[in-house]
Amino acid sequence: MSLWRQLTRGLRVLFNEPAANQDVADEVDHYLDQATAALVAGGLSQEDARRAARMELGSQSLVREQVRSYGWEHPIQSLIADLRFAARQLLHNPGFALVTTLTLSLGIGATTAIFSAVNPILFQPLPYPHADHLMTLWEMRSDGSPQPVTFGTFHGLQERTRSFNAMAVMKPWQPAMVGSGQPERFEGQRVSADYFRALGVEPALGRDFQAADDQFHGPNVVILSDRLWRLRFAGDRTIVGQQVKLDDNLFTVIGVMPSSFENVLAPAGELWAPLQYNPSLPSDGREWGHHLQMVGRLRPGVSENQARSELNAILRPMTQTYAKGYDGSGGAPNGMVINRLQDDITRAVKPGLLAILGAVGLVLLIVCVNVTNLLLTLSVRRRGEFAMRAALGAGPMRLIRQVLTESLLLAAIGGALGLAVAEVCVRALVALSPPDLPRAGAIHVDASVFAFGLAMTTVIGLIVGLLPALQASRNDPQSGLQQGSRTTAGGRQSMRRTLAVAQVALALVLLVTAGLVLRSLERLFAIDPGFDTSHLLTMQVQESGHRLDTNSARVLFLEQTLEAVRRVPGVTAAAFTNQLPLSGDFSVYGVQFASQPSVTAEGSLQYAVSPAYFETMRIPLRRGRLLNERDTADAPGAVLISESLAKRKFSDQDPIGQRVRLGPNALHDNLPWATIVGVVGNVRQASLAVSQSDAFYTPTAQWAWVDAAQSLVVRTHGDPAKLAPAIKDAIWSVDKDQPVVRVATMGSLLESSEAH
Repeated sequence: MSLWRQLTRGLRVLFNEPAANQDVADEVDHYLDQATAALVAGGLSQEDARRAARMELGSQSLVREQVRSYGWEHPIQSLIADLRFAARQLLHNPGFALVTTLTLSLGIGATTAIFSAVNPILFQPLPYPHADHLMTLWEMRSDGSPQPVTFGTFHGLQERTRSFNAMAVMKPWQPAMVGSGQPERFEGQRVSADYFRALGVEPALGRDFQAADDQFHGPNVVILSDRLWRLRFAGDRTIVGQQVKLDDNLFTVIGVMPSSFENVLAPAGELWAPLQYNPSLPSDGREWGHHLQMVGRLRPGVSENQARSELNAILRPMTQTYAKGYDGSGGAPNGMVINRLQDDITRAVKPGLLAILGAVGLVLLIVCVNVTNLLLTLSVRRRGEFAMRAALGAGPMRLIRQVLTESLLLAAIGGALGLAVAEVCVRALVALSPPDLPRAGAIHVDASVFAFGLAMTTVIGLIVGLLPALQASRNDPQSGLQQGSRTTAGGRQSMRRTLAVAQVALALVLLVTAGLVLRSLERLFAIDPGFDTSHLLTMQVQESGHRLDTNSARVLFLEQTLEAVRRVPGVTAAAFTNQLPLSGDFSVYGVQFASQPSVTAEGSLQYAVSPAYFETMRIPLRRGRLLNERDTADAPGAVLISESLAKRKFSDQDPIGQRVRLGPNALHDNLPWATIVGVVGNVRQASLAVSQSDAFYTPTAQWAWVDAAQSLVVRTHGDPAKLAPAIKDAIWSVDKDQPVVRVATMGSLLESSEAH
């Protein structure tokens, strides 16, 4: 038979079965007629010849079945028949079908949703060319832990390294755009010139940063994200070369990033401007602050260990050349820490994501055991059916195929519903995800997630159907027809009891794990953050505009703002700080003690605060006095230190009256000393789980500079969140052009810290 005839015959069988059956019957009848004619020619009568031909042929029904089985369409036809029969079985047992499909859909949906989050974060490579060559670089503290780099370290390494094609540093930038309404603040980054080259991306419009853009006091240029370009500038393709006003300064737009660009180092970033730090590296400048994040692209063929050895060799003489700069920032680093970028950005969330994936996997396993048990129970009711089919000639493989088809159909329905559940869950996950979750924008149900769901559905269908299928294939026709074999019934009951025990055991493992997690959270809740988190509202004020360029102007603005906020009904106390505990802020500087000439190698947390900060936060005073209104810029330098720093440096001695130089002033003999006037309790800055508490506090007016971003803390009588609008209005009554961002209660920051 030709290939074309086989194809057309198979299609006729699939799409016009009655006609195909008639064709087979006609072929069998034609064969009988020919056989009969041959026997008649041999001398038999018509009747005897017909009878002999039928005896030679055998069962006509069996012959017709054999003829049909020869075609390529037969497996497809059998599968369709099995699916129809499976569908009839489900319709015959609607309660069973509903329970099993809903159970499977919840298990598959939850697992697929978590996989859709874990896959882009942990498994997929970052969306950059040769992403495995991207590294993050950190300075190493004396205890081996990493810390952000200084510009001095970056500048020296970038000039001398041969292991990296490109290096770059960055820091957050939150410029304000002032219009007729409330001031609008944007999330952005100040970056060195090679930032985008290190990542391996280029602007879709315009050009990238050049070395000339990143000069000290260089031009004001900016690159926009595709989203900001479309929303704020309506996708105007002539935007390149135009000027926008940010923080009272005109910036020239030189480029727009492509829509596919994903900035994993600052997911909320919408615009970028050059860093423009001073390459002469003055020892008392910002160039030695530990506030820069560093990234580099390894050259092909260079390993991490080779790059680390080279950087450490470069760094050693630099620590001698720039000793004053390093000492002012807490001491020279012990070396460089190099990590893969993907490992670094996922390190904090990886254990949690894998734990959640394991938990939903365990739930899915419980679902499979539960559905298997339900199928075994149903198979007991169908013993008679299986025995009858076996007695009629159905072999073990035929019964296994039928039962597996039914379980796969159940799993397919559950999988389809599960994908719908996953879509809903994914949207909820993205909406409820913490702001620092890496690659949150890449979490969605895509082709890879669909393939995962399809594969999981198939595997589940085979798993839950395997035991019932094997039980059906081993069914004794005689005992099944009699419905009375104790051995068979006992075997099935033993299997179901085993599955029930397994289900309880898995559930117990899940409950114990959940109990351990809750116990850990309970212990975390018991940690004292060092201040009273109740009735405390926080927000950040972004000081912008040339009228606030000087330290004295900023101090005056802060004082006037505090007066306005304290007049709001319900406010009991208010203060400003340059870094807020549990908010992600992190500023470290070195301390030089007159009694101990060297600077602390690891540095200490640096706080520049307004008077009443400690009363507002309710940080306890251990010794001496607190800062007050008399500690102005012209007054003698006053410093508070934390209890842990006092114990480590002075042991049993009284630190009150001891002289210190702080941060950029350290090791500068021509600069005056400040005096320790008090010791306060330890505060958890990074999170409840991180115990670093060595800290010093100075009045805002006495620090080397007044930070443009200041966190306002307000203690209230009632619910602090309800006073947020009134407090923002009070701030804007002083200066309507200052953006107010990061509004949150301290309780919510505490909960976020516990989640990490």
